[in-house]
Amino acid sequence: MTEEILRILIIQSEISWKDTADNLQKFSSLIQKSEQEVDLILLPEMFTTGFISTPEDVPEGMQARALEWLRQTAKSKNCRIAGSMIVSEDNTFYNQLVCAHPSSESDFYNKRHLFRMAGEDTQYSRGLQRTVSWIKGWRICWQICYDLRFPVWCRNQGDYDILVVVANWPANRGEVWNTLLRARAMENQCYVIGVNRIGEDGNRITYQGDSSVIDPKGNRINDPDKGEEKLIYAELRYSSLVDFRNKFPVMRDADKFMIL
Repeated sequence: MTEEILRILIIQSEISWKDTADNLQKFSSLIQKSEQEVDLILLPEMFTTGFISTPEDVPEGMQARALEWLRQTAKSKNCRIAGSMIVSEDNTFYNQLVCAHPSSESDFYNKRHLFRMAGEDTQYSRGLQRTVSWIKGWRICWQICYDLRFPVWCRNQGDYDILVVVANWPANRGEVWNTLLRARAMENQCYVIGVNRIGEDGNRITYQGDSSVIDPKGNRINDPDKGEEKLIYAELRYSSLVDFRNKFPVMRDADKFMIL
């Protein structure tokens, strides 16, 4: 049975450049500041390092340390926690989102669309499958940054209620970020959550955050917080989603397609 309310906490923060230990400490401190009970904590893309196209720079052992941190945090807060990080599997690198459960189980999603303008496509392998997690009956589809630009990959085929996009999305393309988040919500009749960082990275790229929670009609639920470190709390209501889909069932007229 689906819970009526799903409680979300977005951590919008700076990310220390290539410093996993410092980032884990920082996010631990920010999470501890939240007094609300939540069902899902969301972190930005590559929350342990910042967005880097040199995955070999990540010290050995940091992948295991970050994964254990996610699992321990999920257990201690009795909720799910998700964010993407660099992982190595069989000598291949992925930009992988990990959703850790309190039970120590995890769901994984490898980024499908690799950002060629920063060389991500030459250093990482792309994912081949979407991942949908179940949290209290809600179905959550995971996406990472550049994926947001590709509506076919994001298309709701009746298999999810929330689209989550974790990102390092630069400030100079902020209007694109906000427009695409709203578009994905409206065309897929779902909640959309965009999780972005702030600050400046080691490549002197600036980020303004603007993390957002969008309802199925394309309306922003939270107030904009450009450039600020922020804990963003939101409650999503399942009945509102179902009522809107029933009253305005556009998905019944959607075109059929197959993703190869």
